[in-house]
Amino acid sequence: MKTDFTVNRRYTRTLTVSGLLGALSVVLGLTPLGFIPVPTAAGHATIMHVPAILGAVLEGPTTGALTGLIFGLYSLLRASSPLFADPLIALVPRILIGVVTYQVYRLTHSDGLAAACGSMTNTLGVMGLAVLRGYVPAPAALIVVLTHGIPEMVVAVVITVIICKAMRKSRR
Repeated sequence: MKTDFTVNRRYTRTLTVSGLLGALSVVLGLTPLGFIPVPTAAGHATIMHVPAILGAVLEGPTTGALTGLIFGLYSLLRASSPLFADPLIALVPRILIGVVTYQVYRLTHSDGLAAACGSMTNTLGVMGLAVLRGYVPAPAALIVVLTHGIPEMVVAVVITVIICKAMRKSRR
């Protein structure tokens, strides 16, 4: 049976990690670090999905989804195209990053696979909805998936694996 101390320690840790990842999302959203301009069809490459992935792997789906919501809100608030001014496209895939990442991690216990799936949830969710809602033709969406989605996925996997390993090591 868990003692009150153990339960309180867990909540304190979850709250602390959630706050740190939320703050990281805010910093990424307010600076060019979160949305890196690139000369391609998408216009920006992002690493803003990484805090949502980390939140899901380290603390669970709620932390991941809430951190993803912050990412989505920044996309919506700084929308420079009708695509990201659409709340369905700006918010839903970003919230789902945390949910999908957590479920994959729970089933596989693989930080890397969970990060890859979380990253692809973002890319495929945004591009899929963009095509379904008529903002982007399917061939252009495929180019974005290939030129942005795959590199963003690789970066997410590398960062997630390194940070999760360090976080778990520090718990010992």
